[in-house]
Amino acid sequence: MVVHKVLRLYIAPEKFYIQPLGQESADGRVLEIDRVSQELLLIENHGQIPPRTAEVKEIYGIVGILHLLAGPYLVVITKRQSIGFIFDDEIFQMKDFEIIPFPKTTMHLTESQNSDNKIFLQMARNAFKTDGFYFSYNYDITHSIQRLHNTSNDFQQLPLYERADQRFVWNHHMLRLFSVQPELSAYTLPLMHGFVKIEKASIKSFIFDFILVSRRSCYRAGTRYNIRGLDDQGEAANFCETEQIIIYNGEVASYLQTRGSIPLYWSQYPTIKYKPKPKLNASKSHSDGFKKHINTQLMFYGKQILVNLIDTKGGEKILGDRFGVECKNSGYTDVHLKYIAFDFHKECSKMRWDRLSLLMDELKGSLEDMAHFRMNRAREALLEQGGVVRTNCMDCLDRTNVVQSLIARSILEKQLQDFKIIPEGSFIKDYDSFEPIFRNVWADNADMMAHQYTGTGALKTDFTRTGRRTKFGLLQDGYNSMVRYYKNNFSDGYRQV
Repeated sequence: MVVHKVLRLYIAPEKFYIQPLGQESADGRVLEIDRVSQELLLIENHGQIPPRTAEVKEIYGIVGILHLLAGPYLVVITKRQSIGFIFDDEIFQMKDFEIIPFPKTTMHLTESQNSDNKIFLQMARNAFKTDGFYFSYNYDITHSIQRLHNTSNDFQQLPLYERADQRFVWNHHMLRLFSVQPELSAYTLPLMHGFVKIEKASIKSFIFDFILVSRRSCYRAGTRYNIRGLDDQGEAANFCETEQIIIYNGEVASYLQTRGSIPLYWSQYPTIKYKPKPKLNASKSHSDGFKKHINTQLMFYGKQILVNLIDTKGGEKILGDRFGVECKNSGYTDVHLKYIAFDFHKECSKMRWDRLSLLMDELKGSLEDMAHFRMNRAREALLEQGGVVRTNCMDCLDRTNVVQSLIARSILEKQLQDFKIIPEGSFIKDYDSFEPIFRNVWADNADMMAHQYTGTGALKTDFTRTGRRTKFGLLQDGYNSMVRYYKNNFSDGYRQV
């Protein structure tokens, strides 16, 4: 069932009325929300709606109901931007929203409660102002193309919210009152947080869609120094899956990678120092948490290639050493798990970024073994991806972004060769029409991931955008690092709450 695309919201003294517009309003029913009891009902409209006293707004989706001290608030999308199409389905980004109170007054609150409610309301606004909330009214952007292909017809007939991957539905708590009433499924719109870019690209006379989708997990979400490592369920901070998609002449090729905080129990709270020392939690069983996390990853993605990019000396060493020990003692065979430690800063010091080829050489066999997903015009799978590279650094941002883009480039070249778009033995860098698109999409993804986690753009994106490290890039990194220092020490606590 498709979710309603355009709605009219009537704000009356006792009720909210939400009316679908266009073809979707054919059955004449309207969603009525009681501002006192919070009851949600679909009612027939016999001309009583809209009430004469109602305020009217055009909206593009319901984010859900937010509960604060003053009571519930209705959150709606008031502005959207089309990002493009995946197959025939349009993808949108939320560009503006409104938070509308159920209670008509806050007189029932004490002065202190009212003050706190204003703070919480501003926190909610700040959270929704974070760039990167995406949705579609009929395409499930929370699932990879391979996952969607491997589902049953019955699954694909489920309402959009019910079939969404809840790891990536950032408003699932706010939609609880809607999701328990199946008849409201056309009003229940899942929001994904992350990044989506859809580009029409060409190489010579070949035209294809180049798409990048990053899905950030809503489990163990938070800001840089406030949320690190694992929680008790084995969920990792800043976990994100990134899917690169090519659609050419009705055929599809895609590739998944993941990133996530080092899967141990550790913390790195701000101490005013530029780089606070990370600490392992001595009271937790790291092996239990590690296995919980890896078992979940094996279930979703298959074989895990764990690429650890942190320093082998200094403050990061304690984490790298323990990470390696847990991998070695975990009991997983090479069929399921492989661990690769690559000290990015050491290997690439003094601008020797060509040494990243050492890591790519080590990954080559695993990338070939795990393959990628490919589907023909008849929607038959010709090839399936059997595992993922899970990359981490400390923040799972800057170093991780560089390595993920290199892996993506390697896979994409193979996919373009399979499609006969480029010949065997040639490289993306040989084609000026596409090379800048590839670089900029991956650099934009890096910046978005960094803004969402740290509040600044990514570091090292000059390499992703240009293929080399530059003096200007170093200066830009210095500026972003100082902004991160301030935000992470003095404002992220507020953002985290």
